[in-house]
Amino acid sequence: MINILLVEDEKNIAFLLYANLTQAGYDCVCVYNGTAAVEKIDTHKYDLILLDIMLPEIDGYDLAEYIRPKKIPIIFLTAKSSVLERVKGLKLGADDYIVKPFEMIELLARVEAVLRRYNLCDTKISFMEIEIDTISRKVTKGGRDVALTVKEYDMLLFFIRNKSIALFRDKIYESVWGGDYTGDSRTVDLHVQRLRKKLNWEDTIISVYKIGYRLDVPKNKTICRN
Repeated sequence: MINILLVEDEKNIAFLLYANLTQAGYDCVCVYNGTAAVEKIDTHKYDLILLDIMLPEIDGYDLAEYIRPKKIPIIFLTAKSSVLERVKGLKLGADDYIVKPFEMIELLARVEAVLRRYNLCDTKISFMEIEIDTISRKVTKGGRDVALTVKEYDMLLFFIRNKSIALFRDKIYESVWGGDYTGDSRTVDLHVQRLRKKLNWEDTIISVYKIGYRLDVPKNKTICRN
Protein backbone atom coordinates (compact mmCIF):
# COMPACT_ATOMS: atom_id res chain seq x y z
CA MET A 1 0.00 0.00 0.00
CA ILE A 2 1.15 3.55 -0.76
CA ASN A 3 2.19 5.45 2.40
CA ILE A 4 1.47 9.18 2.49
CA LEU A 5 2.54 11.69 5.15
CA LEU A 6 0.15 14.64 5.43
CA VAL A 7 1.61 17.74 7.08
CA GLU A 8 -1.22 20.23 7.67
CA ASP A 9 -1.72 22.40 10.78
CA GLU A 10 -5.46 23.03 10.25
CA LYS A 11 -6.96 19.91 11.78
CA ASN A 12 -10.35 20.17 10.04
CA ILE A 13 -8.62 20.27 6.66
CA ALA A 14 -6.25 17.48 7.70
CA PHE A 15 -9.14 15.24 8.72
CA LEU A 16 -10.99 15.85 5.44
CA LEU A 17 -7.86 15.08 3.42
CA TYR A 18 -7.13 12.01 5.54
CA ALA A 19 -10.66 10.65 5.06
CA ASN A 20 -10.55 11.04 1.29
CA LEU A 21 -7.02 9.65 0.91
CA THR A 22 -7.81 6.56 2.98
CA GLN A 23 -11.06 6.02 1.07
CA ALA A 24 -9.00 6.18 -2.12
CA GLY A 25 -6.87 3.30 -0.79
CA TYR A 26 -3.82 5.11 0.59
CA ASP A 27 -2.27 4.60 4.02
CA CYS A 28 -2.17 8.13 5.42
CA VAL A 29 -0.60 9.58 8.56
CA CYS A 30 -1.22 13.17 9.74
CA VAL A 31 1.02 15.56 11.65
CA TYR A 32 0.31 19.20 12.43
CA ASN A 33 3.68 20.96 12.67
CA GLY A 34 7.14 20.87 11.11
CA THR A 35 8.93 19.30 14.07
CA ALA A 36 6.54 16.34 14.15
CA ALA A 37 7.01 15.96 10.40
CA VAL A 38 10.79 15.69 10.78
CA GLU A 39 10.37 13.03 13.47
CA LYS A 40 8.08 10.98 11.20
CA ILE A 41 10.35 11.35 8.17
CA ASP A 42 13.37 10.23 10.20
CA THR A 43 11.67 7.12 11.58
CA HIS A 44 9.28 5.94 8.84
CA LYS A 45 9.28 5.37 5.09
CA TYR A 46 6.85 7.39 2.99
CA ASP A 47 6.08 7.26 -0.72
CA LEU A 48 4.70 10.80 -0.88
CA ILE A 49 4.48 13.87 1.37
CA LEU A 50 1.62 16.37 1.15
CA LEU A 51 3.04 19.53 2.67
CA ASP A 52 1.48 22.80 3.78
CA ILE A 53 3.81 25.81 3.68
CA MET A 54 2.61 27.93 6.63
CA LEU A 55 3.34 25.49 9.47
CA PRO A 56 4.22 26.01 13.14
CA GLU A 57 7.84 25.49 14.27
CA ILE A 58 9.34 24.59 10.87
CA ASP A 59 7.71 25.92 7.69
CA GLY A 60 7.08 23.95 4.53
CA TYR A 61 9.93 25.49 2.58
CA ASP A 62 12.51 24.51 5.20
CA LEU A 63 10.96 21.05 5.39
CA ALA A 64 11.22 20.68 1.61
CA GLU A 65 14.95 21.43 1.79
CA TYR A 66 15.30 18.82 4.54
CA ILE A 67 13.34 16.25 2.53
CA ARG A 68 15.07 16.83 -0.81
CA PRO A 69 18.16 14.60 -0.16
CA LYS A 70 15.82 11.77 0.81
CA LYS A 71 14.22 11.88 -2.66
CA ILE A 72 10.65 11.59 -1.39
CA PRO A 73 8.05 13.12 -3.75
CA ILE A 74 6.42 16.28 -2.39
CA ILE A 75 3.18 18.05 -3.25
CA PHE A 76 2.74 21.49 -1.68
CA LEU A 77 -0.79 22.31 -0.46
CA THR A 78 -0.96 26.02 0.29
CA ALA A 79 -2.94 29.22 0.22
CA LYS A 80 0.08 31.02 -1.26
CA SER A 81 -0.97 31.52 -4.85
CA SER A 82 1.56 33.94 -6.37
CA VAL A 83 3.75 32.83 -9.26
CA LEU A 84 6.88 33.60 -7.21
CA GLU A 85 5.71 31.32 -4.40
CA ARG A 86 5.00 28.52 -6.87
CA VAL A 87 8.38 28.92 -8.51
CA LYS A 88 10.08 28.87 -5.11
CA GLY A 89 8.26 25.68 -4.15
CA LEU A 90 9.13 23.94 -7.40
CA LYS A 91 12.78 25.03 -7.20
CA LEU A 92 12.95 23.46 -3.74
CA GLY A 93 12.12 20.14 -5.33
CA ALA A 94 8.34 19.92 -5.06
CA ASP A 95 6.74 17.70 -7.69
CA ASP A 96 3.50 19.70 -7.69
CA TYR A 97 1.98 22.78 -6.10
CA ILE A 98 -1.76 22.94 -5.37
CA VAL A 99 -3.37 26.19 -4.25
CA LYS A 100 -6.15 26.13 -1.65
CA PRO A 101 -9.05 25.88 -1.95
CA PHE A 102 -9.07 22.92 -4.32
CA GLU A 103 -11.47 20.14 -5.23
CA MET A 104 -10.72 16.77 -3.69
CA ILE A 105 -11.01 15.12 -7.08
CA GLU A 106 -8.18 17.35 -8.32
CA LEU A 107 -5.95 16.46 -5.36
CA LEU A 108 -6.47 12.74 -5.91
CA ALA A 109 -5.66 13.11 -9.60
CA ARG A 110 -2.46 15.05 -8.80
CA VAL A 111 -1.44 12.46 -6.19
CA GLU A 112 -1.93 9.66 -8.70
CA ALA A 113 0.03 11.56 -11.38
CA VAL A 114 3.04 12.08 -9.09
CA LEU A 115 3.01 8.47 -7.91
CA ARG A 116 2.80 7.26 -11.50
CA ARG A 117 5.80 9.45 -12.38
CA TYR A 118 7.80 7.59 -9.73
CA ASN A 119 6.37 4.18 -10.71
CA LEU A 120 4.72 3.91 -7.30
CA CYS A 121 1.11 3.27 -8.30
CA ASP A 122 -0.47 0.07 -7.04
CA THR A 123 -0.93 -2.47 -9.81
CA LYS A 124 -3.62 -4.34 -7.84
CA ILE A 125 -6.75 -2.50 -6.76
CA SER A 126 -9.49 -4.03 -4.61
CA PHE A 127 -12.94 -2.68 -3.80
CA MET A 128 -15.65 -4.84 -2.25
CA GLU A 129 -15.67 -7.98 -4.46
CA ILE A 130 -13.93 -6.22 -7.35
CA GLU A 131 -10.26 -6.92 -8.15
CA ILE A 132 -8.45 -4.89 -10.81
CA ASP A 133 -5.06 -5.67 -12.30
CA THR A 134 -3.94 -2.38 -13.85
CA ILE A 135 -1.13 -4.04 -15.82
CA SER A 136 -3.31 -6.55 -17.65
CA ARG A 137 -6.45 -4.36 -17.30
CA LYS A 138 -8.24 -7.45 -16.04
CA VAL A 139 -11.32 -7.04 -13.83
CA THR A 140 -12.85 -9.79 -11.72
CA LYS A 141 -15.80 -9.86 -9.35
CA GLY A 142 -15.93 -12.65 -6.81
CA GLY A 143 -13.22 -14.43 -8.80
CA ARG A 144 -15.11 -14.32 -12.11
CA ASP A 145 -13.93 -12.26 -15.08
CA VAL A 146 -15.93 -9.16 -16.00
CA ALA A 147 -15.68 -8.08 -19.65
CA LEU A 148 -15.50 -4.29 -19.83
CA THR A 149 -14.91 -1.97 -22.76
CA VAL A 150 -11.98 0.46 -22.59
CA LYS A 151 -14.21 3.32 -21.47
CA GLU A 152 -16.10 1.19 -18.95
CA TYR A 153 -12.78 0.10 -17.45
CA ASP A 154 -11.52 3.70 -17.26
CA MET A 155 -14.80 4.79 -15.69
CA LEU A 156 -14.61 2.00 -13.09
CA LEU A 157 -11.09 3.09 -12.09
CA PHE A 158 -12.23 6.71 -11.89
CA PHE A 159 -15.13 5.83 -9.59
CA ILE A 160 -13.01 3.62 -7.33
CA ARG A 161 -10.26 6.22 -7.04
CA ASN A 162 -12.88 8.81 -6.08
CA LYS A 163 -15.07 6.78 -3.74
CA SER A 164 -17.81 8.60 -1.81
CA ILE A 165 -17.30 11.80 -3.84
CA ALA A 166 -20.21 13.24 -5.82
CA LEU A 167 -18.76 13.41 -9.34
CA PHE A 168 -20.11 15.89 -11.85
CA ARG A 169 -20.83 14.49 -15.31
CA ASP A 170 -18.35 16.90 -16.88
CA LYS A 171 -15.56 15.69 -14.55
CA ILE A 172 -16.34 12.06 -15.40
CA TYR A 173 -16.40 12.83 -19.12
CA GLU A 174 -13.17 14.85 -19.05
CA SER A 175 -11.34 12.12 -17.11
CA VAL A 176 -12.58 9.16 -19.17
CA TRP A 177 -12.93 10.66 -22.65
CA GLY A 178 -10.43 13.51 -22.34
CA GLY A 179 -12.53 16.16 -24.06
CA ASP A 180 -14.96 18.94 -23.18
CA TYR A 181 -18.35 17.82 -21.93
CA THR A 182 -21.48 19.04 -23.71
CA GLY A 183 -24.45 19.12 -21.39
CA ASP A 184 -26.81 17.44 -23.85
CA SER A 185 -24.59 14.36 -24.22
CA ARG A 186 -25.92 11.05 -22.86
CA THR A 187 -22.54 9.33 -23.17
CA VAL A 188 -21.77 9.32 -19.45
CA ASP A 189 -25.24 8.14 -18.44
CA LEU A 190 -25.26 5.30 -20.97
CA HIS A 191 -21.85 4.04 -19.87
CA VAL A 192 -22.84 4.25 -16.20
CA GLN A 193 -25.96 2.19 -16.95
CA ARG A 194 -23.91 -0.50 -18.69
CA LEU A 195 -21.29 -0.54 -15.92
CA ARG A 196 -23.97 -0.87 -13.24
CA LYS A 197 -25.53 -3.80 -15.11
CA LYS A 198 -22.25 -5.66 -15.69
CA LEU A 199 -21.19 -5.33 -12.04
CA ASN A 200 -24.68 -5.59 -10.55
CA TRP A 201 -24.00 -2.20 -8.94
CA GLU A 202 -27.43 -0.58 -9.27
CA ASP A 203 -27.30 0.29 -5.55
CA THR A 204 -23.57 1.06 -5.50
CA ILE A 205 -23.20 3.72 -8.21
CA ILE A 206 -25.76 6.25 -7.01
CA SER A 207 -27.34 9.01 -9.08
CA VAL A 208 -26.83 12.44 -7.51
CA TYR A 209 -29.57 14.89 -8.50
CA LYS A 210 -28.39 17.67 -10.86
CA ILE A 211 -24.76 16.61 -10.41
CA GLY A 212 -23.91 13.13 -11.68
CA TYR A 213 -22.95 10.00 -9.78
CA ARG A 214 -21.31 8.76 -6.58
CA LEU A 215 -19.73 5.41 -5.76
CA ASP A 216 -21.03 4.49 -2.32
CA VAL A 217 -18.91 2.58 0.19
CA PRO A 218 -19.79 0.99 3.54
CA LYS A 219 -19.75 3.73 6.15
CA ASN A 220 -16.78 3.33 8.49
CA LYS A 221 -15.65 5.89 10.99
CA THR A 222 -12.19 7.21 10.11
CA ILE A 223 -9.83 8.68 12.68
CA CYS A 224 -6.76 10.69 11.76
CA ARG A 225 -3.69 8.83 13.05
CA ASN A 226 -0.73 10.70 14.52
